[in-house]
Amino acid sequence: MAEIRLKKLYETKIKHELQASLGLKNIMQVPKVLKVVINTGVKDAVADSRVLKGVTEVIANIAGQAPIKTIAKKSIAGFKIREGMPLGVSVTLRGNKMYAFLDKLINLTLPAVRDFQGVSTKLDGRGSYNLGLKEWTVFPEVDFDTFEKIYGMNITIQTSTKCDEHAMELLKMLGMPFRRDRAKQVEQRGS
Repeated sequence: MAEIRLKKLYETKIKHELQASLGLKNIMQVPKVLKVVINTGVKDAVADSRVLKGVTEVIANIAGQAPIKTIAKKSIAGFKIREGMPLGVSVTLRGNKMYAFLDKLINLTLPAVRDFQGVSTKLDGRGSYNLGLKEWTVFPEVDFDTFEKIYGMNITIQTSTKCDEHAMELLKMLGMPFRRDRAKQVEQRGS
């Protein structure tokens, strides 16, 4: 299998730079990405189960791995949902597929988002980062003519650290295009 560019960059350069910048004594303390979870909810699957099949194919093309169907845990009469009914798809990426997806997300997909200003700098408090995309059409694998409706997706990047500052530093070094703080932009323009 071909060498994954982002994985090689992490192993050779980023890991050692992170150890120095965070002041960690042991190389094993350096944060790393453990897994990436891609999740898409399909509320149209309640009325038409064939929609879920198409969504499953698209997510499989984007992730490079077959997703699993997520099912309703309990019945909700107001939404016509029954327990065990499929409502979406989810895929968990690890290893080479995870690094290949992150490389594609950071360097190809996010810059293709219309009016892109950067992603939020907010982490979840446990070292994980959640990113919501309103349209899956920003991925090059998605055929525009296949679906009448555009779906969104949630991407969760889980790191090995429980400290948000260490996880933020890792994501910055991997190239995640974070949004600049508005106050800093004003200061830079003024000086």
